[in-house]
Amino acid sequence: MTRPTPDPDLPGRLLDALRPLQRRLHAERTLSSGKLGILRHLIDTEHATSGDLARRLHVSPQAVSLSTRELEGLALIVRTQDEEDRRRHWFAITDAGRERYEQEHLAGQAWLAQAIAQRLTTSEARALAAAVPALAKLVDEDARA
Repeated sequence: MTRPTPDPDLPGRLLDALRPLQRRLHAERTLSSGKLGILRHLIDTEHATSGDLARRLHVSPQAVSLSTRELEGLALIVRTQDEEDRRRHWFAITDAGRERYEQEHLAGQAWLAQAIAQRLTTSEARALAAAVPALAKLVDEDARA
């Protein structure tokens, strides 16, 4: 059952606020969101096939293929052939990949922490903190990367 939105302009205003924030967070990173999604998934699951990654990240197999090749070239992931089905390959994250993911994640977080501290009043920061659980409810578990 869908409840009416108390403020019909809320979705548009929220998107208008989130888009520049997302762009700014991504500007701090050196890897694309897709590549970071692959690394995050491999941290969570230990290993995955390209099909697993495509389904999890909701991207094409071609996009996964390009991204995994680049991540392999950077030695952030490794590819191994399945022993039972020689056509299947598994990807796993390397120690360097874990470290790089953490660096990329912290880069955006550091900027955001500084922006909150410098640009928001205490009451605005509290309101933002209170909104986080509601924002998390908007995305189902499978879409978080």
